[in-house]
Amino acid sequence: MREPIAIVGMACLYPKARGLDAFWERLSNPEPAREGASDLSDVEIDLAQFGIPPAQRGSMARMQLLMLEVARQCLVDAGHPGRPLRAERTDVVVGVCFGLDRQYANALRVAGAGYGREVERAAAQDPDERVRTSAEALRRELRESLTSRLGAAAHDRVGEMASSIPARIASAFRFRGRTLAMESADATSFVALEHALHSLRSGTTDTVLLITGQGRDGEFAAQGLTAKGVDPGAPLSEGITAILLKRRRAALSDGDRIYASILAGALCHEPRPGAFRYSTNVAERLRIAKECHDAAGVHPAALRYVERVGPASHGVTEAESRSLQHLFGDSAAAPPQTFSTASDRFGPTFANAGLASVACAALTLHHGVLPPSAQKSPRPQCHSEGRSPRCDQPADAAEVSSPSRSGGATPPAEPEPASRYAAICGSALGGTFSYLLLAREDASDHLRQHAEQPSSVEPIAIVGIGGTFAGAPEAAMLWQTIESGRTGLDLLPESILDRDLYFAPGTLTLTHSYCQVGGSVPVPQRPPTALDITPHRYRAMDPAQRLALSVADELLNSYPHRSALRGRRGLVAMGTTLCLTSERNHVVARSTEGYEAALTATQTWTRLPAQGRARILDRVRKAHPTSAAPLSPADLDGSLASGIAALIANEYQLEAVPVAVEAACASTLATIDVALASLRAGSSDFAIVGGIEFACNPRDLVLCSALGLLSHTVITPFDAAADGFSPGDGCAMFLLKRLSDARRDGDAIAGLIRSIGASNDARSLIAPDVAGQVLAMQRAFDAVDFDPDEVDYLEAHGTGTRVGDRVETEAAATVYGGYERASPLVIGSVKAVVGHTFSAAGGAGLLQAIQAMQAKTYPPNASLRAPNPSLALSAIPAVLPTTPQPWPTTAGRPRRAGVSSFGTGGINYHLLLEEYPLEASR
Repeated sequence: MREPIAIVGMACLYPKARGLDAFWERLSNPEPAREGASDLSDVEIDLAQFGIPPAQRGSMARMQLLMLEVARQCLVDAGHPGRPLRAERTDVVVGVCFGLDRQYANALRVAGAGYGREVERAAAQDPDERVRTSAEALRRELRESLTSRLGAAAHDRVGEMASSIPARIASAFRFRGRTLAMESADATSFVALEHALHSLRSGTTDTVLLITGQGRDGEFAAQGLTAKGVDPGAPLSEGITAILLKRRRAALSDGDRIYASILAGALCHEPRPGAFRYSTNVAERLRIAKECHDAAGVHPAALRYVERVGPASHGVTEAESRSLQHLFGDSAAAPPQTFSTASDRFGPTFANAGLASVACAALTLHHGVLPPSAQKSPRPQCHSEGRSPRCDQPADAAEVSSPSRSGGATPPAEPEPASRYAAICGSALGGTFSYLLLAREDASDHLRQHAEQPSSVEPIAIVGIGGTFAGAPEAAMLWQTIESGRTGLDLLPESILDRDLYFAPGTLTLTHSYCQVGGSVPVPQRPPTALDITPHRYRAMDPAQRLALSVADELLNSYPHRSALRGRRGLVAMGTTLCLTSERNHVVARSTEGYEAALTATQTWTRLPAQGRARILDRVRKAHPTSAAPLSPADLDGSLASGIAALIANEYQLEAVPVAVEAACASTLATIDVALASLRAGSSDFAIVGGIEFACNPRDLVLCSALGLLSHTVITPFDAAADGFSPGDGCAMFLLKRLSDARRDGDAIAGLIRSIGASNDARSLIAPDVAGQVLAMQRAFDAVDFDPDEVDYLEAHGTGTRVGDRVETEAAATVYGGYERASPLVIGSVKAVVGHTFSAAGGAGLLQAIQAMQAKTYPPNASLRAPNPSLALSAIPAVLPTTPQPWPTTAGRPRRAGVSSFGTGGINYHLLLEEYPLEASR
């Protein structure tokens, strides 16, 4: 069996349970919840203890502040700083779902410019001259009022990002491992936990600080869940949970207090085309439960406590109860089970629900006390009431009753010594199932004797590619554009950048963009022909979801063994912002009252006659109506970031767990990192990974301009004239398999991923750091059997900022320099061709490296005129070709490339790519 993972620290923050002790007290109390706070808005966070200047508070999302505090409490609970961690091998993984308050505020503020123009137009056509002459002042003062009410700071673009949460935690506690944020609807906790388990068991990291949270910043999420029929009346509660994880042997060696050990866990996904919904499949639930028990060597009869995570739905609860009945039915002597759910005590916390149940189970095992159920466990009503259940069970499965013991009146009981196991079963919107098996710590436990087997470092084969970028609607056309020396960058059309509202050349403001160049990609207007998607569903999809479906269609249609993927377990991981444009637009469309409040607070407005004010509001309301219609179920689906991956899995009927990953501009390589861990652990047989973002939009242009990150002209990485980047839209996708499986299946292999290294520099959320980049590169090389001088080409991050270019070449000189190279290292960056595509940036770079390798040609550096003389090129040595150059072979080894992707928050990734020689397949 695999080595158990120990939970050595925990922290909880809920409206009615402020801390771990209060959490346990609430869990073990059979009485109904006491009246009290319904959210966490009154929690005060002292930023000074985290070394954060007070001036930065305004740009930080509320969830970021709360998770910082919960991280601190978890580390204190585990005995730190008195018991130090290996900072360089401590990861921070965060799980969240739906938008954060600063994302909504920034969207409202930027979109408010359009409302202001309508106010000006309405005033300008008024019959009263006093009103007409006030038009320009009203527009100007409204912008100032919105800025004051909603807040505005130069660091808003960084402060609002979900990936800034783990990055900020890493910075506060000087952790230098991986940092990323994940989302998979209400399977978020389980998907993030599985990644943490893979990382620990593979030896990639020593410690993982895992934090999941659900906020309620506005009503969109709650209204969307209500529209889906998820627990009507109480669809969303706030809550945050943190756990600190170590390999059990390490925890015992370090003398850690262990709450419980995670023995095994499994995820699976039932693909069902159409609207996202909860599955009632009994057989799949039973299969992964048995898989966990078999992997842990624990008979189901040993369970005394089961936590359920999922909606308060009769059909779902019935399916879970019946799958457990079949599981326990293997033993006639199975003891009665206590069936509970954390949401009974703390409310439905969606993204956090899974980890809340982990905390409940771990504390139950640690204290040795079974908590009473908060309510009577629902029992399935099947044929006994003359109704046929919708359970999708095997034809020979018997109708059964709930295995649960009604716990409402059962006093806490001491578990028998042999019964020290707890299970957590869950089901999520979209079709993902999960099962976890935990054990109570016991000094004499035989589990201590089990050692982890060395993890496989088998290369991962890239067996399919797809992509869309500016000037290249398909992956194959991207290489044509690259080789020609052209770029897809141009003046952004007025439909994207309304210059009257947002363009102010040569100025650095919080309200306008000085940049008007980018690489825009049109949003698809029709779904792929092979998919049966209704017009209503397609209209409700976010632009990123539509484009991803188009690229997935390209990827899968080009893969000749597509049908063989069905029936195999997989993963679909897409790098993206965790708050999609559709969600922001829904919030803005429902916020006209806020705009009116900001308008009526201006001085000019108060001086206007009442009749004139009424006429202005009447005209503006007609031109800028509030969206008062209730959200539809499709609106929620179209706003989920993980919905990008779920659409691919469901519409193409792939049994692949969907997840959205945000690691800033390194998001695509982060998805590859997640996939490699899953493939090498055997949890997945294939993975579709990639990144997608529409970076050319007013919001990002304004927020990035405020930081001075954008070029005033056009991006030119490594050029003496480089002054920032140009944004670009795009999507890249890759189909990955273990090399042995790809060979077995006769796949055409585009290249091999030999390793990937990651780090957080733990210094600055914005400024790049040489040491952090070097650490990621070194970690990549630590996992392979060749040295940096055996790499021919470096696909650089290449943002085109002078500091960024200088730091990147210094880091490359530290790792790639100092060898007797047979030829100079060739450096390039695809950003000069397609712009900076944010979450898709690493994917664009990997596509260029793969295609260059296949063409046996080094790509030219488009737009490069005169290399910056301050770059450390001679220390490597390295060259920056401006025309395509032959990529010759080197005797005895394949062509190799390094691909770098760095993101705000100090997030660094470096991937090592290797040519797959044709001779190997003969």
